[in-house]
Amino acid sequence: MSGLGKGIVASSVGKLLQLTGLKVTCTKIDPYVNYDAGTMNPTAHGEVFVTDDGGECDMDMGNYERFLNTPMTKWHNITTGRIYSDVIKAEREGKYLGQCVQIIPHVTDVIKNSLKKLAKNYDILVVECGGTVGDIESLPFLESFRQMELEQDDTETLFIHVTLAPILDVVGEQKTKPTQHSVQELRRIGIHPYILAVRCQKPLNRESRHKISMFASVREQCVISCHDSFSIYNVPEILKDQGIIDVISDKLDLKNRNIKWMEWKKVTDSFFNSTGNVNIGIVGKYVNLPDSYVSVYQALLHSSAKLGKKLSVEWIDSEKFENSSKVDMKLLNKFDGILVPGGFGARGSEGIINSINYARMKNIPFLGICFGFQLSLIEFARNQCGINNASSQEFNPKNNTSVVKFMPEQEHTQRNLGGSMRLGKHDITILPKTLANKIYQSNEIQRRHRHRYEFNQDYRQIIEENGMILSGHSDKGRRIEILEIPSNKFFFAVQYHSEFNSIPGRPEEAFGAFITSCA
Repeated sequence: MSGLGKGIVASSVGKLLQLTGLKVTCTKIDPYVNYDAGTMNPTAHGEVFVTDDGGECDMDMGNYERFLNTPMTKWHNITTGRIYSDVIKAEREGKYLGQCVQIIPHVTDVIKNSLKKLAKNYDILVVECGGTVGDIESLPFLESFRQMELEQDDTETLFIHVTLAPILDVVGEQKTKPTQHSVQELRRIGIHPYILAVRCQKPLNRESRHKISMFASVREQCVISCHDSFSIYNVPEILKDQGIIDVISDKLDLKNRNIKWMEWKKVTDSFFNSTGNVNIGIVGKYVNLPDSYVSVYQALLHSSAKLGKKLSVEWIDSEKFENSSKVDMKLLNKFDGILVPGGFGARGSEGIINSINYARMKNIPFLGICFGFQLSLIEFARNQCGINNASSQEFNPKNNTSVVKFMPEQEHTQRNLGGSMRLGKHDITILPKTLANKIYQSNEIQRRHRHRYEFNQDYRQIIEENGMILSGHSDKGRRIEILEIPSNKFFFAVQYHSEFNSIPGRPEEAFGAFITSCA
């Protein structure tokens, strides 16, 4: 079932195996026909995670990176759209020698080859298949898994099935039927799960565990309780304490079962040892689904934990502040800091601009990311530089005072939106003796991007004359990447997505500095 937490289970299993000394990576299979996640609505699908090589991926890729501290690539996110694209391309090139191209063997062969390539330089490849067992979309992938198990030694594959054991309010007991029927459906497809990771609100009780083992024909020690936890980073410990590494090691014939646990334990303990609170308001366009900004939230969490503070976040729909004369902007006073994450389009942009203005004028610590960077420039141009009609070409292409403009090299993308933005990791040069330099302790950094618009440097002189420092640039100065206002306690915004570089125990520096200023 979607949304059960398969990504966290996959990440946690990968982390435990990594802690035994194995080289581990993860891959996510998304059965949708989109080529990638780049054009999908974040309020329906969640955040688009960007990899170093410019992949626009499912948000679970972010979980893999945060747990494993290992960079993923765009090839680690496999979709039906990409598989079919590869098959059709091969057919057009005549690589099937006149054969009738079919799901089996042609599509399944491409799936298997994709997985084998990913596994090539690793000891373990953890494969997460999205969706629900029985859905038509995932059948070619499940068939590929079935074939791979037959083609390889018994010690080379292991199936973990994430199922559900809900507690019904009426009876107040754990129900095992959903798990039993899900396993039956999986077996009909030809896959026999070795481990059942059972999602439940409370720890799986002995009776439920025994019943699942009996009716699903899975050994009792292979029925693992994946109950709710106060932190996703505590899930590896939940799995470890139930002996999952021994179970996996028995099946895959892994020799080393000793987990270097204290390395991870030190990180997870930091999330619970807090001495005070830090209250952050996130003003954005897609706040109805917090998963739209999951990496932003995690970066704030990492930074708060590192500082020994308990994080409290309130999600605020930017449209709420569209008309500042009718809305009491003092609602923002209760926050220790205000953050504006990424976004696209005119809807809600004026509400964000009003929020940025309030943060700047009231000296509330502020961090802007991507869209937040661009709207910070517009707000400053309007209210500090006197450019009353300052705007972005994204909102009004004919505006004569576009402080934010369409990137020239993006002209060819007007008809092809998918995978055509400025994407992935780029080098950034930081000016000395600036806040950015102090934050990053370096003159050069690399960060990930996802945007079509940039600061219009025709306005650079007036912006700088009025007190804003443009402290980071890329592409030999052609692009501004960082802005700051030294007269404020903390006013910092970046064109890149710094949240994608944050991991537990090592928060991204801009987020760390922001939380420090808020504490």
